[in-house]
Amino acid sequence: MEGQSKGSSSEGRPPNPLSAATATAYRLPLPCNKSLIRHPSLMKSKASDVCVETGHGLESCESVFIPIVRSGAWADMGFRPKMEDVFVCVDNFARDYGLKNFTDAPNAFYAVFDGHGGKHAADFACCHLPKFIVEDEDFPRDIERVVASAFLQTDTAFAEACSLDAALASGTTALAALVVGRLLVVANAGDCRAVLCRRGKAIEMSRDHKPLCIKEMKRIEASGGYIYDGYLNGQLNVTRALGDWHMEGMKGEDGGPLSAEPELMSTTLTEEDEFLIIGCDGIWDVFRSQNAVDFARRRLQEHNDPALCSKDLVDEALKRKSGDNLAAVVVCFQHQPPPNLVAPRSRVQRSFSAEGLRELQSFLDSLAN
Repeated sequence: MEGQSKGSSSEGRPPNPLSAATATAYRLPLPCNKSLIRHPSLMKSKASDVCVETGHGLESCESVFIPIVRSGAWADMGFRPKMEDVFVCVDNFARDYGLKNFTDAPNAFYAVFDGHGGKHAADFACCHLPKFIVEDEDFPRDIERVVASAFLQTDTAFAEACSLDAALASGTTALAALVVGRLLVVANAGDCRAVLCRRGKAIEMSRDHKPLCIKEMKRIEASGGYIYDGYLNGQLNVTRALGDWHMEGMKGEDGGPLSAEPELMSTTLTEEDEFLIIGCDGIWDVFRSQNAVDFARRRLQEHNDPALCSKDLVDEALKRKSGDNLAAVVVCFQHQPPPNLVAPRSRVQRSFSAEGLRELQSFLDSLAN
């Protein structure tokens, strides 16, 4: 069956309130805004870069790297009979969700949802997860707590929706990435993956939640679940997801082996950070993290277009015979394309052969005589 594809401007994300033009740049005006460093993670910057008391650079405000946010996304049904992946790209989170008195620093939200058993859970999470984030009074001061809470609120809200309409019963993995100032926060529940390109090197910003992961197995066993034939309770091939409330033994008021709680990773972006790839598991079935970064980097060097780069990743995954729905988001943090990396010259170690040593010794002996 021929796959149906879609880019960031079509139905890959729901209409209002998530409609937003991608590939838009935002720069923090100088001098630096103190609100840029409200989150403790941002205070890990080098002292030569920023002062946590004033928000100004100790040497010069211009020395502080401020990411330029440009994004694009693409999705394709692939060889599956129906499409259950959903993505969202919001380059200006504060503006598009009506946040007032928000910092002028970059603020963006990106997410991929990989549905299973239907698309209802993925669509629901795509619409509600960002709302729960921006409606929390602690956003953006306590980003990690807010995001983790939003995942759980979304899961609970979907359970309530399913109780009113059993036809909605389904589940979805969820991976969300937020950029606030120089802070990148990634929250993951499931087997989607986010990979940061740092000067050509792949930095994994999430961990796949698979049943055979040792850490997940211990958590599942402690919660009364089990792994059978590589599946959680013999039913799911992921160990964290939103929804799936209709599946017996997975979730309940007292918890269960299937968790909606995300794992979070964060980092402070620097001038070495070039772009972020967010993809559903259909991408990572045929790409290793470094392989995807190398591929995307070459494409961005050719055309410097994150939307086209997302399509390139999806098309290449199809060529590599990925058997799943495909969705990819590429977020660039700079205006210019990734630079060419000059490989350091390897030192050539030279050695004398035995015959050469004999000739040298003979020459030295002749000089001595």
